[in-house]
This record gives sequence, structure tokens and C-alpha cells, in this order.
Amino acid sequence: MFLLLLLVLALAGCSAERPVKAKSASDGLPVVAVSKVARQHLSRTLELAADFRPFQEVEVHAKVAGYLKDIRVDVGDHVQAGQLLATVEVPELNDEVTQAAAQFRHSQAEVTRARDEIARAESGHAAGHASYERLAQVLKTRPNLVAQQEIDEAMARDRMGEAQVSAAKSTLAAAEQQVQVSQASQARLNTLLAYSLITAPFAGVITHRYADTGAMIQAGTASQTQAMPLVRLSQVSLLRLVLPVPESVVPRVRVGTPVEVRVPALNRTFQGRVARFSGQVQVATRTMDTEVDVPNPRGELTPGLYAYTTLTLDERSDALAVPVQALATQDSQPTALVVGTSGVLEERSVKLGLETPNVVEVLSGLSEGDLVVVAGRNQLKSGQTVQPRIVELGATEGTR
Repeated sequence: MFLLLLLVLALAGCSAERPVKAKSASDGLPVVAVSKVARQHLSRTLELAADFRPFQEVEVHAKVAGYLKDIRVDVGDHVQAGQLLATVEVPELNDEVTQAAAQFRHSQAEVTRARDEIARAESGHAAGHASYERLAQVLKTRPNLVAQQEIDEAMARDRMGEAQVSAAKSTLAAAEQQVQVSQASQARLNTLLAYSLITAPFAGVITHRYADTGAMIQAGTASQTQAMPLVRLSQVSLLRLVLPVPESVVPRVRVGTPVEVRVPALNRTFQGRVARFSGQVQVATRTMDTEVDVPNPRGELTPGLYAYTTLTLDERSDALAVPVQALATQDSQPTALVVGTSGVLEERSVKLGLETPNVVEVLSGLSEGDLVVVAGRNQLKSGQTVQPRIVELGATEGTR
């Protein structure tokens, strides 16, 4: 009886060992870290530092020399385009303008006199010509009635009257030309006189004032060692950043590309756009100057502030992407290890698109939802059965 009990227990022990062995076989499959192929927004960016500059900045000079009669602005004043900034007093120029006006009126009077002279000459010529025509007609009908000398004298008077008309017309032409000369001279002096009123060429803020009332101002056309500007005017409603873009990304720079501008001093971020670029790589630095315009309508930004810019070079919406750890190169061809539904590894050739530091766009070779191996590829091979374990690799949208 005791032996029968031992036999039953032995058989029961053998049958209980079988499921334990099966579990051990499952646990023997290598566990691999995988990531799921998914669609996401990808972008490749470039971060550069620069400082803000005024969109326009100019030192305002006087066009004519004289004494500064008054200056109406000071440092920090905001002015509009065309606003009067200062007045330069030029007494001798006022006298020249008065003289030019008198000369213009005199020239107009000469034109009137010349026209009157033409009318008088034409009247005298008409009378002389009529007298000559009558005598010539009499000579044809009654040859011996009028002396030849009288005919010759009438002809001479006719020709003299014609010459006087021509001379009067020439005098009128000269007088009219003199009017034009006087008018041009008067206009030039009036223009110079208008230059004594110095106005703002564009809207902006006065950032420096060089002269005070009563100062002797040289004309802006003089040499830079003599000419002193009145003020410095800066346009700050729109600022610009000049970015030194490396030559490796020059082909990706496009006008209108959005740029994120971060200003640490204000702890704020502003939006700008690529407005223009030089189109030439500087040999010394191997960079291309690229300008970004940043609107500043409320004057929150100040020229000289330091900023960090993030320039978007490439962007893909709804792109099929995998982590960079999932890719390897075999015979110059990128590949990825994919875990099939039964856990069997399959190595696939893939075609890549946009690359970021963390993820890469896949154009072909993978499908959404595929599980790709992201660790330990050197110890795995195609056809091997594995147990996948999905891991989170953190942020997948890379910036650089």
C-alpha cells in the first residue's frame, strides 16, 4: 500500500514539471527594446545669436551753412516723417532769393516790352509794304507815272520794316529765355531756402543730439571733418537682426521663413521673418549675412538688446518617423530591424528624408505601427525570434 502511494506521487510530480518547462522556454527569448513607428511633426532648426539694430538709422545734416536758429527735438523724442526738427538761419540766402525774384520780374517786363516792339515793328512793316505794293502796281499799269527812285525807296523801307520785325522777334526770344533762366535761378534759391528747414526723413526716435541753438552749422556737402550733424534718427518701429548663417545651411534659407526670437533680458519670445540675405558667403567666416525683420510697434524692444533666434530650415507635417537609434548602415544603405507579429526579426532597407538629432523621417520601407529595434542591434540578426518591449525615448522632435 505504501509503495502504491509513492508511485502515485511520483507520477503526479512528473506531470507537474511539464508546464514549468514550457514557461522556461518562453522566458528564454531575448527581450529587445523597440519603438513604434508613428507619424509626427518634424522640423530642423538652427539657433543663432545676434543683437537688434534699427531698421534705418541716419545722422541728419543741414544742406546749407548757417547758424542754428532753433532745434525742436531732444534725445528720446519720437518724431514723424516730415516733422520739423530744426531751422538754420541764412540771411545772405534770403537776400539772394529777393534779388532773384526781382530779376524774374524784370525778365517778365522785358518780355512784355519785346512783344510791344514786335507789334510796333509789324505795324510799320505793314504800312511800308502796302506803300511799296501800290507803287509797284502803278509802275506796271503806267510805267512813266512814278519815278524809279521812289519805287526803290519804298522797297528799301519795306525790307527795313521786315528786318525790324525779325529783330523784335529775336529780342522776344532772348527775353523769354532770360525769364526761364531767372525762374530756374529763383527755384534753386527757393530750394536752398527750404533746406534751412530741417525735417525728419522717416518716423523714428532721436538717439543723439549734436548741436544747440546758435551753433555754426556747415553744409552737409562739406567734408566730414567740417560738417557737424544735428541729430541722429533711428527707426525702431521695425528692427532687424543680422544672422551669420553657416554655409552648410545656406541653400535652405528662404525669404519669408518664420523665425522665433527669444530675448533673455525681457524673458519673452517674439516672431520675425527672414526679410533678405546677401546671397554671398563671406570667405573669412564661411557665413552668409541673413537679415530678420522683427516688428516693434509698441517699442518693447530696444536696439542693442541681445537675442537668440531659432530659424526653421526644414519642416514636415504628419511625417512617418523613427528614432535615430533604430537605424544602421549596411553597404551604404540605411536599414532597420523590424519585429514581426510572431516576434521574428526582419531587416528592411529604408529610404530616409528629413533628419533631426533625435528622429529621422522614413519615406519608404516601414509602415505606421511597425516595431523597430532601438537598442542592442549588434547582438541581434534577421530571422531571430525575440520578445519586444516598447520603450519611451523622450522627445522625438529634434532641434539644433
